[in-house]
Amino acid sequence: MQSHCPKEINGMLGYRTRRSMRNQDTWRFANDYCGRLWQKIGRRMLFLSVLGQIPFWGSSEKAISVEGGVVCMVQCTIMLGSIFFVEKALKRTFFEDGSRRQSLV
Repeated sequence: MQSHCPKEINGMLGYRTRRSMRNQDTWRFANDYCGRLWQKIGRRMLFLSVLGQIPFWGSSEKAISVEGGVVCMVQCTIMLGSIFFVEKALKRTFFEDGSRRQSLV
């Protein structure tokens, strides 16, 4: 999303919330922020997921399947939880009408 954000605001691709779709500025900001956040989260989850697989090396297919399902559900929950942080950044950067807040720097 960070590098290849859809050029036009649409309801199919990209980070799509009411706040992110207000205008082109909020759209680009939300997709860039979410992309960077997902890269950070993804790197950490990859490492933890690999570590979580090690104890199940050589286990039965059922044990590996259950563990894989649990890991997948945890990862999905974490990725959905990132919405909170992106929306918080949008709220901090933009007014409700989508205009950018003036920075104090």
